[in-house]
Amino acid sequence: MSELIKDLDIIAEETKTEESCAVQVSKEENTGKSRKLYIESYGCQMNFSDSEIVTSIMKENGFDTTNDFNNADVIFLNTCSIREKAELTVRKRLTDFNKVKARKPEMQIGVLGCMAERLKTKLLEEEKIVDIVAGPDSYRDLPNLVKTVDDGEKAVNTFLSREETYADISPVRLNSNGVTAFISIMRGCDNMCSFCVVPFTRGRERSRDPFSIVQEAQDLFDKGYREVTLLGQNVDSYKWSEEINNKARLEKIEKKEEVEVINFANLIEMVANVSPDLRVRFSTSHPKDITDEVLHTMKKYENICKYIHLPAQSGNSRILKMMNRTYDRDWYINRVDAIRNILGEECGISSDMIAGFCSETEEEHQDTLTLMDYVKYDFSYMFFYSERPGTLAEKRYEDDIPLETKKKRLQEIINKQREYSLERNQLDLNKVHKVLVEGTSKRSEEQLQGRNTANKVVIFPKENYKKGDYVDVFVEECTGATLIGKAV
Repeated sequence: MSELIKDLDIIAEETKTEESCAVQVSKEENTGKSRKLYIESYGCQMNFSDSEIVTSIMKENGFDTTNDFNNADVIFLNTCSIREKAELTVRKRLTDFNKVKARKPEMQIGVLGCMAERLKTKLLEEEKIVDIVAGPDSYRDLPNLVKTVDDGEKAVNTFLSREETYADISPVRLNSNGVTAFISIMRGCDNMCSFCVVPFTRGRERSRDPFSIVQEAQDLFDKGYREVTLLGQNVDSYKWSEEINNKARLEKIEKKEEVEVINFANLIEMVANVSPDLRVRFSTSHPKDITDEVLHTMKKYENICKYIHLPAQSGNSRILKMMNRTYDRDWYINRVDAIRNILGEECGISSDMIAGFCSETEEEHQDTLTLMDYVKYDFSYMFFYSERPGTLAEKRYEDDIPLETKKKRLQEIINKQREYSLERNQLDLNKVHKVLVEGTSKRSEEQLQGRNTANKVVIFPKENYKKGDYVDVFVEECTGATLIGKAV
C-alpha cells in the first residue's frame, strides 16, 4: 500500500499543482463513412464539451472519428488561449500535423475555439499553417468550411453570436467512461476580468433553455450515466425566461407584469429531480454571484454534490480590483463562510490562484497565503501570471514582476496547498464515503476508483463492484490527492 501511496502523490503533483494543459483526443470509430476526423482538444471542460458538439455535427456530415491523426482527412485542434503555455503547445502540434500534411496535401487542418478567434489572421494568412479557422459560435458551419477547402480555398468563420447555445445538438461523448458527462448550460462571459481573454473569444453570456438541459440529463441517465457536470464560464449567472427577447416579454413589461425567470438555483433543482441516483455537479462559480439560494438548494438534495470550485485568483483587495474581479477579500470570505455555515465543513472547496500579477507586492502575495490559511482549500489550480495579448491588463498595466519572483511566489502557494490538501483529506479518515465508481485505478486493475460528493478521488479493492455502482467506502489512508479504503 505504501508504494501505491507514493505513486498517487506523484500523480497529484503532476495534475493539480503544476501549470499543465489538459488534452483530449477523439476515439476510433469505423461505421463505414467516407472520411475520417481527428479532433484534439486543449484547456477547460468547456472546450471538451464543445468538441463533443463538433464531433456530432461532423458525424452527421459524413465523418467517422479516429484517434490517430496520421489516418485523418481532417484534423481539428480545439484550442485554449487562457495561458501562454497552452498556445505554445498548440503551435507545436500544428508543426507535427503539417509534417503529415506535407505527405498528404489533401489533408485539412483546422483551428477551433479561443485561439482561433484571437489569431485567425496570423494562422491563416501570415503563417499559412492551417486551412480552417472557426470560432466557438460557428461550429454548425464546419461542414461548409470543409467544403470550401475541398474547393481550393481557405475558410474562416469567427462570428460571435448572441443566441447560439447548440441546445438542439446531442453531443458525441468522446472517450466517455459511460458514467460521467458534461452538459453545457450557457456560453460566453460578461465578466471582464483584466487578465482573461474569454469575453473576447467566446462572446457575451447567453443561457440555454432549461428544459433541453433537463432532457439531456434524462437521456444520459437512461443510457446509464450516473453523474452530470453543468458547465458555464459563470454558472451562477445562469438566467432564462421563455419570454426573453420576444414580443410576449415586451408586452409583460409594458403591463408591469412579472417576467418569470429560471435562475441557477432553480436549474440545479430541476436537474436533481431527474433521479436521486443522478449526481449533479457544476463549474465554475463566480464569487460575486454565488447565492445562499444555491447553497440551500445544494443542501436540500443529497444528489447535488457538496463541492464548489470558487476561484479567488488573489487574496488581496487591491489586486482583485486591478483584476476587475468585482469583489474584495471580505466579500470572498463572506461567501466561504456561507458555504461552511450552510453546507458544513465537509463541503469541498477548490480555487484558482495567480501568483505575480502586475505590481503585486510581497505583502500582497502574503495576503493570498493568509486567505489560503483561512479557507483551507481541498485543492487548487495554481499559476504564475501570464500576460495575454488583447486583455485589459495587457493594455492597462505593466507586467513588472520578474519571472524568478513569480515562480518563487507560485512555489510558496503550491507548498501551502499541498499542506492543506493533506490536512483536509486527513479529516476524511475513518469515515464512510459514498463513492460513484468511474473505472479501475490507473495503477492497478485490482483497484477501483471514483469520487465522493466533495470531488475527492477514492481508491478501494475491486471485489465484485463495477463501473457505475455506488459503493460505501471506509477510508483508512490518504495522500494529499487521494483517499484509500475498502468497501463496507
